[in-house]
Amino acid sequence: MVITYGLVFLFSLFVVIKSADMAIKYSSNVASSFRFSKYILGFLVVAAVSVLPELLVSVSSAIQGIPAFGLGTLFGSNVADLSLIIAIVVFFSKKGVKVESKILKDNLKYIFIILIPLFFGLNGYYARWEGVLLILSGLLFYILIFKKSTKKNKKVSYNFSYKNLFFLIISLLFLLVASNFTVKFGILLANGFKINPIIIGMFFVALGTTLPELFFSIKAVRNKAEGLALGDILGTVITDATIVLGITVVIMPFSFDARLIFVTGFFMLFAMILLFIFMKTERILTKREAFFLLLFYFVFVATEIFFRKL
Repeated sequence: MVITYGLVFLFSLFVVIKSADMAIKYSSNVASSFRFSKYILGFLVVAAVSVLPELLVSVSSAIQGIPAFGLGTLFGSNVADLSLIIAIVVFFSKKGVKVESKILKDNLKYIFIILIPLFFGLNGYYARWEGVLLILSGLLFYILIFKKSTKKNKKVSYNFSYKNLFFLIISLLFLLVASNFTVKFGILLANGFKINPIIIGMFFVALGTTLPELFFSIKAVRNKAEGLALGDILGTVITDATIVLGITVVIMPFSFDARLIFVTGFFMLFAMILLFIFMKTERILTKREAFFLLLFYFVFVATEIFFRKL
C-alpha cells in the first residue's frame, strides 16, 4: 500500500510541476502583450503564477484539516528559493547574475514584509484577522511595484491572444486537481513511513513546487534576462509569505509547532538578508557567493532534521 501511495504522490507532484510549467509559459505569452520591464514581468506575472503550486497545496491542506503541512511547504520552498534555487541559477549562468539597481533599492521593503508573517506566528497560532492583514500587505506590495512600472510604461496592451489565455486556464485546472492529490497522498505516505508530515511538505513537496521557477530562471539567465529570473524568485517568496499564507489562514486559522517560526521562518529571513548582502557586492551574484548560498541550504536541512528529532 505504501508503494501505491508513493507512486500516486510522485505522479501527482509531477503533474503539479508540469502544469505549473505550462502555466508559466502561457502566462508569459499573455503578459508579453503588456509593456513591462523584465524585472516587473517576472515579479508581477511569472511569480504570481509560479506560486500556484504552493497556493493550491496550502489551500488543499487547510481544507483537509492539516494546514501546518502547507505552512511547512511555504516556508521550506521560500528557503529553497532564496538559497538553493538562486545558487543553481547562478551556476548555470556564464559570468554570474547581474542585479538591477531597482531590486537593491527595495531591499528593506523585502526584508520588512518577510518579518510580518514571522511576527504574527511567534505564538504558534495564525488568526483569521492576521490572514487578512497578510493578504493586504502582499497586495499593497504588488500595487507599489505595479505603480512604479506604469509610470515608465504608458502604453497598455497589443497583440492579445485568446489561445494563450485558454491554455493558461487549462493548465491551472490541472494544477488544482494535482495539488489536491499531492497533499492527500503526501500525508498517507508520511503516515506509512511514520514521518512527520511537515518534513514531507517542507522538503519533498517544497522542492517539487520550486522546480517551475528554477527551470524558468535558468532559461532567463541563459537568455541574458537576469531581471526576469530574480523578479520571478523574489516575487514568489513575497507572495508565498503574505498572500498565499494569508489565504490559507483565512480559510482555516490554525495552531502549529512554533519551531516552524523560530527555525524555518528565521532561516527564511536570514536567507533573504544574506542574498541582498551578496547582491550589493558589485551588483552581481558570483559563483563563489552561490556556493555559500548552497552551503546555507544544507545547514538549513541539517538543522531541520536535528530539531525534528527532539
